[in-house]
Amino acid sequence: MSKALGLGLGIIAAIGGFVDIGDLVFNVAAGATFGYQLLWVIVIGLIGIIVYSEMCGRVAAVSGRAVFDAIRERVGFKGAVVALVSSEVVNLMTLAAELGGVAIALQLLSGLPYRWLIVFAVVAFAVVIWVTTFEWIERIFGFGGLCMLVFAVVAVKLGPDWGKVGAGFVPHISHVNRMLYAYFVVGILGTAMTPYEVYFYSSGGIEDQWSPKDLGLNRANAILGYGLGGTLSFALMITGGALFLSHGISPQHLGTVALAAEQPLGQLGLLLALVGILFAVGAASIDTVFAGAYNLAQFCGWEWGRYRNPRGAPRFALTWLVLLLLALGILMTGVDPVALTEYAVLFSVVALPLTYVPILLVANDKAYMGRYVNGRFANALGLIYLVVIMIVALAAIPLMILTNVGQN
Repeated sequence: MSKALGLGLGIIAAIGGFVDIGDLVFNVAAGATFGYQLLWVIVIGLIGIIVYSEMCGRVAAVSGRAVFDAIRERVGFKGAVVALVSSEVVNLMTLAAELGGVAIALQLLSGLPYRWLIVFAVVAFAVVIWVTTFEWIERIFGFGGLCMLVFAVVAVKLGPDWGKVGAGFVPHISHVNRMLYAYFVVGILGTAMTPYEVYFYSSGGIEDQWSPKDLGLNRANAILGYGLGGTLSFALMITGGALFLSHGISPQHLGTVALAAEQPLGQLGLLLALVGILFAVGAASIDTVFAGAYNLAQFCGWEWGRYRNPRGAPRFALTWLVLLLLALGILMTGVDPVALTEYAVLFSVVALPLTYVPILLVANDKAYMGRYVNGRFANALGLIYLVVIMIVALAAIPLMILTNVGQN
């Protein structure tokens, strides 16, 4: 039982990272636009985040250092400042989008005014983070997000053409709009490997006091946790292809995504979908606000961690409170959370190299890792993904402009 609960970090990281508002936006929209043709991109993103999450979790367990500690030491002060500023900007955009998604889910469940629910969501998260231990935050949001499994049932119930689904796992382009196809490839990879995921995951390992004896748990968290997230991503894209594409529906709202569960499963399916979205996007909000606070505290050398009470790490506590308030301010301007999500994902893609290069360097440093350095297979995968990351980072902004943020 304790081992099962120990997987909470992997589940919340996967539910809140692999299945966040960005995944809901890009994967369902990709299915509604291209059917099942982009399933192979999820596979690439899934393997990449597993490889690097296992790597940074191993670094945390062996060296006691989180990702941003490594960035600060390996790329120098100037490089670390660039990484910090870019990560904090993207984290804040993402946090605002996720909190907006939480408010939308609450509105769909309750019918109350959206703006009031934004304020309620921010206050509720502040209270939960202040009074709840990290362990219980993992369990509440991680296991609550498992309601998203309803989309796996939906994907099967909709009866897609499984031959075409299988063909979607093989890279190919049969659609005339190749620029838009490339835009979705970059977006899906960006949602799968968003930097805040590894920031949260590695710091969470230290919160959970991992040591070398927990390397097996780290591996299980990375493989099973993100494997679950990948399965849900497949289900979301298949749902988009099987339901929305055939009816010519563009799922531009979270409510439209949730309604997909009502078609084959009725009101119960809709309720489970809304609750799953609420907890999944809520988990992403927790991941993101913690990631922003972790990064700044680690860069500045402050005491940090939810395992310390706010008095034990006052500047860390102040940072996540300020981030919540800034996100509230952004949302109160009336910005559309779904539109903000697309920009946040694409800008995070640009910042990917600043996150993943130091992880690979530290995982190969014997001064940090001793006998737990990367093996040849991990290094081969790590280098391949660095090339992929560089390509998508260079392509993200041009594709955003050329496709009018995916509207072309």
